[in-house]
Amino acid sequence: MGRKNLTVLDCIIVSLDTMKTNWVRRLAAETRYTFILLFYNLAFLLILAITSPLWLWRRSSSDKKGLSERLGNVPHDLAIRRAERNLPVVWLHAVSVGEVLAISYLVSEFDWAFPGYRLLISTTTETGNALARERFGSDRVFYCPIDVPWAVTAYFKALNPRLLMLVETEFWPNLLSECFERKIPVAVVNARISDRSYPRYRLFRFIWEPILSQLSCLLAQSPEDARRLKNIGCQPERIQVTGNLKFDIRAAGESNATALIKDLARNVKFLVAGSTVEGEEAILLEAWPQILSIHPGQVMVIAPRHPERFHFVAERLERSQFKWVRRSHWDLEPDVFHEPVRAGQIILLDTIGELASLYAIASVAFVGGSLVPAGGHNPLEPAQFGVPIVMGPYFQNFRSIVDDLREHKAICIAKHDEFASALIGLFNDPPESAAMGKRAWEVFSRQAGATGRTIKALHGFLRELGA
Repeated sequence: MGRKNLTVLDCIIVSLDTMKTNWVRRLAAETRYTFILLFYNLAFLLILAITSPLWLWRRSSSDKKGLSERLGNVPHDLAIRRAERNLPVVWLHAVSVGEVLAISYLVSEFDWAFPGYRLLISTTTETGNALARERFGSDRVFYCPIDVPWAVTAYFKALNPRLLMLVETEFWPNLLSECFERKIPVAVVNARISDRSYPRYRLFRFIWEPILSQLSCLLAQSPEDARRLKNIGCQPERIQVTGNLKFDIRAAGESNATALIKDLARNVKFLVAGSTVEGEEAILLEAWPQILSIHPGQVMVIAPRHPERFHFVAERLERSQFKWVRRSHWDLEPDVFHEPVRAGQIILLDTIGELASLYAIASVAFVGGSLVPAGGHNPLEPAQFGVPIVMGPYFQNFRSIVDDLREHKAICIAKHDEFASALIGLFNDPPESAAMGKRAWEVFSRQAGATGRTIKALHGFLRELGA
């Protein structure tokens, strides 16, 4: 009897010790989380105060209007339209142009699959905001608040979202903390951890784990991304691999630039250099005379990645010996005054949202951000048109996509000193160029379907929430 009572007593003691241990662990985790958030806010506000004069000076007037919204001034009509619909809100955040393009198909599929929700989309950049308004309608697009408590709280009070969906890796502590406090689940779609950011997440896992462990659903681009998400503190049972939404990108019809260039340029071929960054225009202009000496019937389109660089690239072209024209000037002149585009000429694409369509007319496409250490941009935009693609060696932001294309011999990787000869080689061999373009299209088509898998996963997730 005593032995039995002792066993029961032991069980009670063990249970109390376990409860105490779990309580202490929870308290320690909550204390660490509070400290991390406090330290983050102090550091963030200090950096904001120091750098604000510089980025205020650099922003355009329209971007300054966006800055007012980002500081917590919720657009009045956004809250009104949200109330008028009388539907629970899902807040989807896409940073810039690349993310907006990636979710274009997802947004339409979400609207069809979940008619009982109102999907609102936020962006961070001015260019992303402009493209989102064009793609999804201005009545559902707004600027994401800067990650300071008062701005974040203002938007949550106005929108009262049922779910927050982040695109790729937008882990902002105050944004996430507001969700956790309000018991709002957070899903991450097209989730990825880049080569550049992964070591930092691992190094500071003790900071990120209390935050990332609370994410509700993570839909990863690849098994490698899923592994990395687990290693930086996300809960393994909440991670699924659904594929890369960027394989479902489709150009939204022919742009005005494409139609104009087709009309103004006859009997020429096009080298389209898209998403170029600082340093790459100089490499393109260095290669251009070599290309023209062998293939004089070429026209080059240069599309800088960042609008604030349009002016600097124009100045560089003005100092060169080449004939060139700004795409935006065609909008300022009546059609009857448009001069034909001649062989050897360069077109500066200084408009937003027209590049994807323009790849369709390319004989060869160069995807920028890759000849200098900028991480590269998305080679799928030309791949969807079956265009042969050249990139530089810096493509870590799109490593899995580039590796897939390389495996199928559907892309050419060239260093600075090999760049001109790589382009000339493709122009010299039209059959092989066409075959490479076809292989790129096949890779693009074979990997499609991530949007459908993402919608299916969201169906299951929302069902679990009882929504």
